[in-house]
Amino acid sequence: MASQKITTRQAISEWDKYYENFLAAVTADANETPDAKQKRIKALEGDFEEWKVYYFPRYCSAPAAPFHKKASKRALANPELYETRAWSRELAKDVVCMMETIYQALTGIKKNILFISNSLDKASELLEPYRIELTKNERIINDYGIQQMPGSWAYGDFTTTQGVSFLAVGADQSPRGSRSENVRPDKVIVSDIDTDEDVRNPEIIKKRWEWFEKAVYPTRAVDKPFQVMFLGNLIAKDSCIARSMAMADYVDVVNLEDKNGNSSWPEKNTAEHIARIKSKVSAAAYQAEYMNNPLTEGSIFKQVNWGKIPALQKFKFLVTYGDPAPSNSKNKKGSYKCAWLMGYLDGKFYVINGFLDHVTNSDFALWFYNLKDLVNDRSVVYNYIENNSLQNPFYEQVFIPIFAALAKERGHIGITPDTRDKPDKFSRIEGNLEPLNRTGCLILNEELKDNPHFAELANQFLLLSPQMSYPADGPDAVEGGVWIINSKKALESMDAMHFGKRHTNKKRY
Repeated sequence: MASQKITTRQAISEWDKYYENFLAAVTADANETPDAKQKRIKALEGDFEEWKVYYFPRYCSAPAAPFHKKASKRALANPELYETRAWSRELAKDVVCMMETIYQALTGIKKNILFISNSLDKASELLEPYRIELTKNERIINDYGIQQMPGSWAYGDFTTTQGVSFLAVGADQSPRGSRSENVRPDKVIVSDIDTDEDVRNPEIIKKRWEWFEKAVYPTRAVDKPFQVMFLGNLIAKDSCIARSMAMADYVDVVNLEDKNGNSSWPEKNTAEHIARIKSKVSAAAYQAEYMNNPLTEGSIFKQVNWGKIPALQKFKFLVTYGDPAPSNSKNKKGSYKCAWLMGYLDGKFYVINGFLDHVTNSDFALWFYNLKDLVNDRSVVYNYIENNSLQNPFYEQVFIPIFAALAKERGHIGITPDTRDKPDKFSRIEGNLEPLNRTGCLILNEELKDNPHFAELANQFLLLSPQMSYPADGPDAVEGGVWIINSKKALESMDAMHFGKRHTNKKRY
């Protein structure tokens, strides 16, 4: 069936129907005395968090997070402010700004508000909740009077009876001359200015940023307080949001998960909700949309090679290489622990099996036994654990006792510390593994393509960049395994060489 084009009139009608139902429970107390009413209004205006819960109860279905409260306090205390809120999706950046702005409009702090987005249609759509609230919110009407100005109440362009104007502006459109009773714009809200398509073209971003700096910002009055609020998440290294962060008085970056891997707004977004999202999108998409960490997939490793693993008895020897990481927790903060079972055959390096996760030290040690059981004497296995100069006390004090205790239960396995003085991680991975991968000589087990440990390993390869914006502990350990295998191959080659006495050349003078 052919899709039908939605007209502006239809869009407005749909919004009206939605908000009539949405605001149905926002009723005012008709029996309140005038004195009680004024006292209540004054008390609410003195506490914005209480004010927004009273006037917008349906939006405030979950308690505000600390970062919401700090942001609102900052915005309302500083009428002259240039702020960028790089908040993840689902953290209510537009809603919180709307409640702050309506508060400023109703209390006379701001008089002329421009709302900017990537197009006029998008800006008008994002501004429409403001208009609906001012039209139909009974509590606002009861306390601040009818806001709808006859003849000045259009979709994307309206003025309240108190003389506060709201105007939607699409990117690259002229906002020059925007005045409300000779009041120049005193607040600009820029929301979702960047699109996925636009950030792929540096010229568009450059042109758009020049438009903001030359056409939008100068609409202000030089001598009057002026607020700029950039709202959005960082979806590209070069974007309008990124450029605004360089200019802002205050930059507020809030991700869906905090640095410890916990929900930054647990009252609304639970760990289960977040896990569901992670399971349905790529790591690159999740990092850009929810973690303000735009990554270019395939910038170093264009792809990973999945293939069939030869029978284990065909390998002359195997290597299990583990990177312990210092954290003794399943907390998502910090480096990953990993252990890979690897082998070499006919010019190719194979990642046969392994683990990559945030686990305890005991769980990490058990990985070596699990991989040993997997091999089950079908090949010789050499076990190595990364142990550079910084990790040595950690290895000796933590892992030697753990392996000693496991030996009593499951038998002894030899663990050799890798004390190599390694170059920096990125250069080592790029220099030693990228050529192998590009030529099809580094193979990941295709039977484990959907295994979460191997899926994360593939992500870490594909998202590797010089900035190391995404973890690379899995590829780092693979590089360690390749290095050990090459070292053993070199020793075997030397053992195969025969040395003897050189015959004297009797013809020499």
